[in-house]
Amino acid sequence: MEVLRSARAQLTELTGMAVESVSSVEQTDDGWTLDIEVLELSRVPDTMSLLASYQVECDPQGELLGYRRIRRYERGRADSHKAGGR
Repeated sequence: MEVLRSARAQLTELTGMAVESVSSVEQTDDGWTLDIEVLELSRVPDTMSLLASYQVECDPQGELLGYRRIRRYERGRADSHKAGGR
């Protein structure tokens, strides 16, 4: 849980975007990989807001090593990604 909290806080600080949720956490040989959903652009109505998934890499202690946006989507859209495909 500490790694998750740390990754959320660091991504928010670096990007200035609000974290909505963490959709994936995986321990790796080098630390942790997380997929974090953030609010990129708030719109009215809220279902038209733009969200993005960021893949975040952290060391074993939870320090952020790097991140990248892996997709961007409207809040009201169904997920068209197939499991395991990016």
